[in-house]
Amino acid sequence: MIVKTFKTSLILLLLLSANLLNAQPLRIAVAANAQGLIKKLQIDFKKRTGIETETIIGASGKLTTQIMNGAPYDVFLSADTEFPEQLYQAGFGLKKPVIYAMGSLIVCGDASLDIKNWRSLLGDEKIKNIAIANPKTAPYGKAAVEALNFYQLKEKISSKLIYGESISQMNTYIQTGTVAIGFTTEAFLYETADKTKLKWARVDQKSYSPIAQSAILLSFAKKGKLNEATKFFEYLSSASAKAIIAKSGYHLPVNKKLQ
Repeated sequence: MIVKTFKTSLILLLLLSANLLNAQPLRIAVAANAQGLIKKLQIDFKKRTGIETETIIGASGKLTTQIMNGAPYDVFLSADTEFPEQLYQAGFGLKKPVIYAMGSLIVCGDASLDIKNWRSLLGDEKIKNIAIANPKTAPYGKAAVEALNFYQLKEKISSKLIYGESISQMNTYIQTGTVAIGFTTEAFLYETADKTKLKWARVDQKSYSPIAQSAILLSFAKKGKLNEATKFFEYLSSASAKAIIAKSGYHLPVNKKLQ
C-alpha cells in the first residue's frame, strides 16, 4: 500500500513538473548588444505565432557559462559565433548555430568631441577615460581591443581604459557621461532616445574580425518548449525578422549556417 501510494505521488509530481515547464514562457538568452533588437522581434514573433517569450540579457560569455551550468534557456542569441559553436560542440545545442546578424563597431562620445578623428582624440590628455566591454566575455569588447591593436593605440591609452561587464553597461557609461568616449555597437544608436547629445563614428571593419552574431537552439528546449523554440529559431531567418534586424543597426549575413 505504501509502495503504491509512493508511486502515485511520484507520478503526480512528475506530471506537475511537466505542466509547470509547459506553463513557462519560451526563454531566450540574449547578448546585451541585442536587447533593443530582441524586444522588436518578441513583439513580431508573438503577433505571428501567439507564443510568449521571456529574455535573459547578459554578456555572451557569461550566458554561455550559465548554459553550461544548466541554466534553463531554450534559445541563445550570442554576439559572436564562437560561444554558440562551443555550446554545440559540447552537446548543448540541437542544431548547428545560425548567423542571424552582422554587427558594426562604433566609437561614441559627447557631442562636443571631434569623434571623426577618434584615433588622435584617444591620446588627448583631456580624455581621461575610454570604455570598452570586457573582451573575455563580450565580443564587441574583443573587437574594440583588436581595433586598438590594429592602430597601435592599445598600449598608449591602456591607463585610460575602463572595462564594462557587457555592452549594455558600456552604453550606460556613454549615455550618462561616465566616460568621455566608448566603443559600442551601432545598434546602440537605434536605442538611444536623444542622439543630439552624442557624436559617433564607425570603426573601419578592416581593423577587427567580422562580428557575426549567431543563434543556437539549445538542448534544454527538449524539456518542454521544443516546438516553440524551434519556431523562434526558424523565425530568425524569416523575411519579417530580417526586416527588423536590418532596421536596427545590423547588416544581414550572406551565408547563415556556420561551417
